[in-house]
Amino acid sequence: MTPLTMPDGAPVPRFAFGTMQFGGGADEAASRAMYEAARAAGITHFDTAYGYTGGESERLLGRFAAAERDRLYIATKCAWPLPASRANITAQFDESRRRLGMDMVDLLYLHRWDAETPLEETFETMARLVEAGHVRHVGVSNYAAWQVMKAASVAARFGLKITAIQPMYSLVKRTAEVEIFPMALSEGFAVMTYSPLGGGLLTGKYARGETGRLLHDAAYARRYGDPTLHKVAERLAAIAGEMGVSPAMLAVAWAARHPAVTGPILSARTPEQLAPSLAAIAFDMDDALYARLSQLVPAPPPATDRTEEA
Repeated sequence: MTPLTMPDGAPVPRFAFGTMQFGGGADEAASRAMYEAARAAGITHFDTAYGYTGGESERLLGRFAAAERDRLYIATKCAWPLPASRANITAQFDESRRRLGMDMVDLLYLHRWDAETPLEETFETMARLVEAGHVRHVGVSNYAAWQVMKAASVAARFGLKITAIQPMYSLVKRTAEVEIFPMALSEGFAVMTYSPLGGGLLTGKYARGETGRLLHDAAYARRYGDPTLHKVAERLAAIAGEMGVSPAMLAVAWAARHPAVTGPILSARTPEQLAPSLAAIAFDMDDALYARLSQLVPAPPPATDRTEEA
């Protein structure tokens, strides 16, 4: 895996905390409590975005981080809503910096692929932000492997390196293993994965009859609506029960175990929800348990049809 680094060259701890719920599903008090719990667990990498919770995520994170900014690695995202044009990137990032109360961020992602705006315009703009000292590292989020490599080629024309990528990855969403992870290992991208709990599915709460985004958010319902995924969550919960641990902890530790993963991005709506994910930081998953959990979901097929060579 490829580490991210602080300005002094020190590696950033592997696990990150995603503030998507700050100011939305989590009010200010709950958001602060989760920030403090993450810091107590050794997390220094905090991830947000221009498009999260109408800007409240960035505002709250900026408020919490102000007193210790130099000890933190702050990532945000731009160009969502699209386009990834010079004007839109500049306007959104300027607003993000105002919300955060920071002149510089450590990592700026492009939030989504933009098939309409020329990549030259997009990455020349990102290069200018780096040259101006407003951004240390550049990343891309939700890109397919071919999109990452195309973007990296264009970025290089402006002397710009794509440092990090942010794909979805969990026990029930393993497509990143097909091309994204091999690409990252080959080309040296840091890989910060999101949704290690499968939108909450892998916590076991839906099997217990509890509510959550999978029941109230149409996009999440489509993403995780396959009944076979719910069966996986039930089997994971059964294994966790045998071990006397939380299924959420196992799910996060499993996602972190892949050799291509620099670190998973943890998130929650309450400190109580967050605690099992934080416990995964210190959990040592051995080969046998990793293999057992991996067998709950068939590995995705290889990128070519020459399966006899896989």
